[in-house]
Amino acid sequence: MASPRPVDLIRAKRDGHSVSADDLTALINAYTADDVPDYQMSAFLMAAFLKGLDADETAALTRAMLHSGTVLDLSHTPGTKVDKHSTGGVGDKVSLILAPIVAACGVPVPMISGRGLGHTGGTLDKLESIPDFRTDLSIAAYKQQLADLGLVLIGQTAEIAPADRKLYALRDVTGTVECIPLIAASIMSKKLAEGIDGLVLDVKCGRGAFMSSEADARRLAETLVSIGHEFGKATVARMTRMDAPLGRAVGNWPEMQESIQCLQGDVEGLDDLMTVTLALAGEMLWLGGEAASPEAGVAQAQEAIDSGAAFDTFARVVDAQGGDVTVVHDPAARAGMAPAGTVAAPATGYVQAIDAFAVGMTAVRMGAGRRVKEDPVDPTAGLVLHKKVGEAVAKGDPLATLYTARTEDIPAFSSAIGEAYTLADTAPPAPDMLLGRYTMEGWTD
Repeated sequence: MASPRPVDLIRAKRDGHSVSADDLTALINAYTADDVPDYQMSAFLMAAFLKGLDADETAALTRAMLHSGTVLDLSHTPGTKVDKHSTGGVGDKVSLILAPIVAACGVPVPMISGRGLGHTGGTLDKLESIPDFRTDLSIAAYKQQLADLGLVLIGQTAEIAPADRKLYALRDVTGTVECIPLIAASIMSKKLAEGIDGLVLDVKCGRGAFMSSEADARRLAETLVSIGHEFGKATVARMTRMDAPLGRAVGNWPEMQESIQCLQGDVEGLDDLMTVTLALAGEMLWLGGEAASPEAGVAQAQEAIDSGAAFDTFARVVDAQGGDVTVVHDPAARAGMAPAGTVAAPATGYVQAIDAFAVGMTAVRMGAGRRVKEDPVDPTAGLVLHKKVGEAVAKGDPLATLYTARTEDIPAFSSAIGEAYTLADTAPPAPDMLLGRYTMEGWTD
């Protein structure tokens, strides 16, 4: 039987009808092979954005994207392979801390990460702020390092879910990014292709997240876990707060430096970051069979930091992937980190809120991120927040230090960061960073 014409599928989805798994597969395969033009796929994506995809369609789309390229076989590596994925946020350097912790505890972590776009940062950009660090390992090298060290940190290769790479680029320029089924299929097609046995999802919710409402974040978590279950992978989602930047550093090297600090056990003033990191690590260790429960996994993760095992694992991975280990042991040795300006508090009071979205977009303008994929990134650009939500401030106190080569714009950057702060006469309650946990058994809070 001949495959349906793309225009027929566009019409069907435009009119609110379901599209069969076979037809979706045929469409994705044809688009990946350049047999369907961008303008027709754009029309289908917009129809899906407006009319939605049901659970069967979302699973079928994920499967088609997954099998558009290589699905890795990691059965040669002993142990239960577990990865983590975050839906993105400002100051979210959790993967950089968590992955070495989990690997040091005996769970292999095959992590394929992405780059930053818009107000959110990307793990690859942060890793590449380490001089000479390579994220472009071959599949063979990826497998070997995972077997040798229990951890590998690379970017998406040409072999992994090529349909997703094409579709994501198209969604980015057609206004169809913020669609839960499309987001879920994109995330899960890449993660399932890694050869994992289990997956922990960090679904961000708040002003600095792609899912700003709790209802949308819950729907995304449920969709992601459902897809994982459909494909026979143990999957857990944690919904975490992303209203203010996570930690104090925003930008690639500033976040890398803060991650190294955390791996060395220097976590004073970083309760929000470490609460999220340890909770996710506990889930990974539980899925990986190294902890009797997620709570027991949290204690094991903390021990990996305290013993130095997590930091040692990270240093070995940096060395294996060609990075300059000198700056891991001595972050101050990294060239190019001269403060360019300081933001002063305009009044005395307490920090009531910090607008993560505003901070993230300012960091992009400073050179730390990209507005389009082709934008260059300054690895040392960014900022460090000296005052976090709930902390007391006296007029004139430094709120943040800025790092940027675009010194002519320092007044505008300083103003934007100052405006991202909300001060009040009384301290707010400490924000709850962990908003919910979802498995196929349902939500727990």
